[in-house]
Amino acid sequence: MATKHILDGLIKWSMRDRWADQFEATLEDHLMEACDETGLEVDEIVSTLGEDLFMSTVWACAFEDFLTREFEDGGSALDDYLKRRGWKESASVRTYLAGLRHSVMSLYEVSDIVRGTSFLARDLIRGGEPVLISERSATQSLKPWDRIAARVIQVGSRTEIGGGLLVFDHETSEGLLESFEKLDSLSSEEKRELAEANGYDFDEEAFMELSPTERLRVSAPIFTTFWLIDAIDRIQSPRIPDLRNAEGDEVMLCEARFPLSARTAEHDIRALLESRPEFRATSATSWSWVAEAGDVAKPAATASEHDRPSPGTLTFETWSDEDALVLADIRLDDRTLVLSTNSKQRCDRGCALLSDVFGRRLRKPLVRTESIEQIMASRNSGAPPQLDIPEDEQRAVVHDYMDRHYRDVLDQPVPALGGQTPRAAVKTAGGRIKVIEWLKLMENRSANPSDPNNPMESYDFTWLWTELGLSELRE
Repeated sequence: MATKHILDGLIKWSMRDRWADQFEATLEDHLMEACDETGLEVDEIVSTLGEDLFMSTVWACAFEDFLTREFEDGGSALDDYLKRRGWKESASVRTYLAGLRHSVMSLYEVSDIVRGTSFLARDLIRGGEPVLISERSATQSLKPWDRIAARVIQVGSRTEIGGGLLVFDHETSEGLLESFEKLDSLSSEEKRELAEANGYDFDEEAFMELSPTERLRVSAPIFTTFWLIDAIDRIQSPRIPDLRNAEGDEVMLCEARFPLSARTAEHDIRALLESRPEFRATSATSWSWVAEAGDVAKPAATASEHDRPSPGTLTFETWSDEDALVLADIRLDDRTLVLSTNSKQRCDRGCALLSDVFGRRLRKPLVRTESIEQIMASRNSGAPPQLDIPEDEQRAVVHDYMDRHYRDVLDQPVPALGGQTPRAAVKTAGGRIKVIEWLKLMENRSANPSDPNNPMESYDFTWLWTELGLSELRE
């Protein structure tokens, strides 16, 4: 991505004399639709986003759009600058500006990221093969299958992206794609309104003759509008998922710590745990408390509409290798029996069960709870994780769990696939398309490039594509 200092001279030159008004009009094209939709004034949008984010996204996209426009009363600002001041710039900057001059904003899907070096970008609007983008800074934050709006610029033998970069979530990008697909079906009046909203005079005959690239050239503000409305909505109404466990309880991480009484030995605790069928050893000092057979059924495609969770609800659960629901983890830790559950209800039941099993061998527990909101707030505050497990061991444990989890998922009904299992869905052409989108979303949402030590950041999903016979389509 071009750093700001490359354009410093051009920015200063464009903010004065005859081009200043033209740029202000272009910036207005990128803001007015979002202002109308959100009810915010321009200064309120800047305040909502924060000046740094506003300048690096909305302002940068508007400025690059301004540089590529041709105005009736004065031609192109970039052409004018190169003619009058180009001699002050280095050959490499002039080459970059020449590439920028003829670029267009489009929507791309990101893959094959090499941190600090490059990534592949597939144009979702015009189609074609993915393009190798030489890039340093953006690769540090992009995730596999991210969808971004950017300008692809040819600079000599290298292909780069411009400074205005917008990262879209899947839902918003689908809405953006749908808006471009509908361009041909718009009425004359709708086309006129679209052209005027984006700062262009309308000519229906000329509009119909435009190539996909030329249509993108006159549609740059649309990308900013979609991104800006979504960004404002996320900031004003943070989306905290409604997480439930298999029993419908609100997910809340709970830990109950039972100190052993003075006369209780740890081997007594082990013996009692191993004598009970609901407790299954996972190591010398840890056990799983599992539901009895038939108590809670694993989700199935045959579940009735009444039994299925609401569309905005996500189910968070752990199942053993024998398809038993894991209700809690139990471990012995320095003469303390620790019960960890994912809901307050299970914690209460687990405490009652352990008190019944062990009686006076255990003292009164100390219970600690943490809601999803508190977990998110802790992450946002930069609080360090409270784990004593070495990072390589954490990674090995998480990767092993994910391998087992996803291998199980391949044979389980998936709502996004119409209730089919992934193995069944790939047997049809339409099913393969859905499975590919499902795989991309799953991989994209698990990545966290801002935390390279996160075990999920290094998890390799390639084997899932191979297992489903889709490895050749992973691009």
